[in-house]
Amino acid sequence: MSTRLRTLVLALAALMLLAACNGGASPSASTPESAAASTEESAAASEPQQSEVELTLAHSYQEGQPQVECGANVIKEEAEAAGVGLTIEIFGASQLGGDADRIQSVIAGDIDMDIQGASALSAVYPPMSVVDGAFVFDDSAHVYNFFTSDASAALTQGFEDETGVHILGAWNTGARQFTANVPIRTPGDLQGLRMRFPPSPTFLLNAEAMGAEAVEVAFEELYLALQQGTVDGQENPITNIDAINLDEVQDYISLSSHQLSSNLVIIGEVWTELSPEQQETLEAAVEEAMVQEPECAAEAEEEILAGWRESGNMEIIEDVDREAFRELAEPFLRDNFEDAQLEVLEAIRSTAE
Repeated sequence: MSTRLRTLVLALAALMLLAACNGGASPSASTPESAAASTEESAAASEPQQSEVELTLAHSYQEGQPQVECGANVIKEEAEAAGVGLTIEIFGASQLGGDADRIQSVIAGDIDMDIQGASALSAVYPPMSVVDGAFVFDDSAHVYNFFTSDASAALTQGFEDETGVHILGAWNTGARQFTANVPIRTPGDLQGLRMRFPPSPTFLLNAEAMGAEAVEVAFEELYLALQQGTVDGQENPITNIDAINLDEVQDYISLSSHQLSSNLVIIGEVWTELSPEQQETLEAAVEEAMVQEPECAAEAEEEILAGWRESGNMEIIEDVDREAFRELAEPFLRDNFEDAQLEVLEAIRSTAE
């Protein structure tokens, strides 16, 4: 065999052997289907997987209260329904500790989320106390406007910088009203009455601002204090008044609406571990609760007031001179707030309609 022919035969044999090893395809050949599959597999491998996260959410409220039915439960339902890997386990009725203990637990990372009042949070960040000031907010819409606007950024970011805890949102869960065994229509009607206020610097400052003689009594001890005459009256949202049956020991409720009771939804260090999609979902869930909870609270209040009107257990005083109380409270608070608190007050008032 000639050298040229031998070379050609060897080259053909080598090509046949290579084709057999590659399943009959040339080394560079690929089908459109195999190329597409390879691309899809590479893309899937490069996409980050959504991690499953279970969050604990604590609060101090009882089942059936608006803070639970239209607050905590709505957050859970909305977040879990979004399908982004979030589940929330709720611990209510102070199962995980009182307000002060739970704040520290959120800071430490032992509790993921909590629902707290502003005065409780002011224990770790004093400027937050302004949120619970008398006549600081006008109504529920004002609370929503502030906490969903850039005006709240200095307050919420300052709180986060100080504590490492992120504020997701806030709502008003009802205005605080006076009750006593006499009507309270004007600041003068408070004279001579020992009025129970919560043992909090902000609430006691509100009492002083409106000319009330404040007596500190824990909420759990309030019914007995009124029954025994340790105090003559008190102030609370209507749902709280009804929850502990104060209509049994008080004759009048005077609709002063002098302060809006606040709830803030907070989350600890786990916030930074959530994916952007999970963070957006949780924020949206809280905002939905910010809309629903005040509506539920208002409906509950109307039902309670209607029940008192029908039963006569508590006489409802509607012609309260709120402006007279406001005229006392506003300048007093401005004179007694620190500079940082005044900045918060101005930010809040800038969002009033």
